[in-house]
Amino acid sequence: MKAAVLTEAGKPLVIEDVVISKPGPHEVLIRTAACGLCHSDLHFIDGAYPHPLPAIPGHEAAGIVEAVGSEVRTVAVGDAVVSCLSAYCGHCEFCVSGRMSLCLGADTRRGPDEAPRITRPDGSTVGQMLNLSAFAEQMLIHEHACVRIDPDMPLDRAAVIGCAVTTGAGTIFNACKLTPGETVAVVGCGGVGLATINAAKIAGAGRIIAADPIKEKRDLAIKLGATDVIDAAADDAAGQIVEMTKGGVDHAIEAVGRPASGDLAVGSLKRGGTATILGMMPLDHKVGLSAMDMLSGKKLQGVLMGENRFPVDIPRLVDFYLRGMLDLDSIVAETIPLEQINDGFDKMKKGDAARSVIVFN
Repeated sequence: MKAAVLTEAGKPLVIEDVVISKPGPHEVLIRTAACGLCHSDLHFIDGAYPHPLPAIPGHEAAGIVEAVGSEVRTVAVGDAVVSCLSAYCGHCEFCVSGRMSLCLGADTRRGPDEAPRITRPDGSTVGQMLNLSAFAEQMLIHEHACVRIDPDMPLDRAAVIGCAVTTGAGTIFNACKLTPGETVAVVGCGGVGLATINAAKIAGAGRIIAADPIKEKRDLAIKLGATDVIDAAADDAAGQIVEMTKGGVDHAIEAVGRPASGDLAVGSLKRGGTATILGMMPLDHKVGLSAMDMLSGKKLQGVLMGENRFPVDIPRLVDFYLRGMLDLDSIVAETIPLEQINDGFDKMKKGDAARSVIVFN
């Protein structure tokens, strides 16, 4: 099969022919239909986050089940599925306490004494990034890394639910537990930020303020449900949010992974408000509250993948789309073939568009 392989950090992905294994116990072979380009992938491609190489990135995907191994109970051949990097074992402390997104998923990978799932034709191992490696014509993954969805769902739209929408919507529904009428500021209007804004609208937020330095993304934010927009690069951005809300917001959500964005989120809070960090910050960066912030009852939390329970959350998000509540059409800026993947990441670096999605024949 063809796949986009990361051979060296900081270099373009290389389209190669690789060999995928047959499904073992609890494993599912999926014919990939579509995969979104996520900024998280770019962190690994650029080397900001380390990973053994060579490896195949890609984790925001949808496809059709082609084959299943023994013991598989959750999907069947022919099912339309969405994959999710929050692969769960089902029996660790985090899983049994309802925090599945924190599961390290050790049991969902092949062990060191087993044959690798992906190799080059010479037999050398190709790393499976984030338990998925979706920039490839096929995926071989654990059944607990995907979920069956409504077959009426367009798969190029379903793909972005696997990460961006699950993260953004999950943050609103699961982590923030937004109460209708509460005010929300979202810093960063990429795929995750736009999904957060759309979910805040669905949840009944009273006011949704989108902050981004790029006008085109602010315009998209309004289309997705923002009531107000500001330039996140303005010196008084936090002050603008505090002024327009007469004291600050109940929830400020950082959705881009930049230190200044974390500061803006914290600076936008009202007394008792909560700042939520979604973005992948530089590994040595710290976000904090001042003593006065804490005396004002402000809170700071980190959230991984929207605290999702994706076997339940993703089918619900699919239903939201099919009922016209979730606007994935505006989040997906373009569909491209695998051969244009590096161009897609170049566009991401410019930051003036939403999601690019690879579609496979």
